[in-house]
Amino acid sequence: MTTVTQMKCACDSCLCIVDTSQALEKDGQYFCSDACADGHPEGSSGCGHTGCGCNS
Repeated sequence: MTTVTQMKCACDSCLCIVDTSQALEKDGQYFCSDACADGHPEGSSGCGHTGCGCNS
């Protein structure tokens, strides 16, 4: 059995790969930042990671 420890951030437009032990978990999905986990409220864009301009 293989345990997955890294996966893509659950935010569709985000490019980040997150370690499941350090990611933010919300509703059974893993996110790289509060902005992604909260669905980018009020049109906020980006997760704060270099080179990633996600905006959900």
